Amino acid sequence: MGFPSITEQDVSGFQDDGYVFKRAFFDEEEVALLRRGIAEDPAIRRRAFALEDSQGGATDVAVWNHPGDDLFGAVARCRRMVEGAARLLGGEVYHYHSKVTLKRPGGGGTWDWHQDYGYWYKNGCLFPDLLSVAVSVNPATRENGCLQVLKGSHKMGRIEHVIHGGQNGADMERVKEAMKQLEHVHVETQPGDAFFFHSNMLHSSDPNMSDTARDILICCYNRVSNNPFKQHHHPQYTPLEMLPDTAIRDSGLTLAGDDRVFMDPATDISIGEHRRSDFTS
Repeated sequence: MGFPSITEQDVSGFQDDGYVFKRAFFDEEEVALLRRGIAEDPAIRRRAFALEDSQGGATDVAVWNHPGDDLFGAVARCRRMVEGAARLLGGEVYHYHSKVTLKRPGGGGTWDWHQDYGYWYKNGCLFPDLLSVAVSVNPATRENGCLQVLKGSHKMGRIEHVIHGGQNGADMERVKEAMKQLEHVHVETQPGDAFFFHSNMLHSSDPNMSDTARDILICCYNRVSNNPFKQHHHPQYTPLEMLPDTAIRDSGLTLAGDDRVFMDPATDISIGEHRRSDFTS
């Protein structure tokens, strides 16, 4: 069977808009595995940390650097993801990190307006040649806090960021001016949809005010030519072994558990000197 892929039209859209929205990038069987993986891998819940926002809320986040050989690694390493990221960024990529964001029903936190490159810049990446792919595990709606973006805001370049609660938020004076000129898009998704977005894209999300969870797997990629010039808590260039698109189903419910090297700013000596705001997306 054929699998979806990033097209030349998608590349053009990414350059103009700063994002590409791919419906049904993963099928029902693959999404069902992801949903079970998040629910049944106790290490994810145990190693997630609460990231506070400027409003007093918090979202749970579990972060790991290397994709590994389990179900989540198969998603990050599958051909449609890796080749798609490389095509959009215009060169070979490697896995920068992955994360699961868990917005609890009836609450969860706000993601303040920010650019990922607002802090990845501090990690030693000279250029904003990075992107993230948000894979919806369950429906994301305005009610449960779907992603929001300012279309074309990646063309603004990196803007100043300041600490808001536990997050690294963009200069709101500039964000408000951008809102007067740029389209404000609510990225409402169904399970299996994938949203590729540029590291300079201004984005945010509201609290989850519904009675259902809003879980998203986010895989981040850096262009090899943008290898960070210094060591930081996310990896410098590490060769990425791409897997066939069938690898997700073939892996089944294979879970790395505590064998996955999670990032924990409270206990990990190698990253303990950095703020929690450094680890968000």
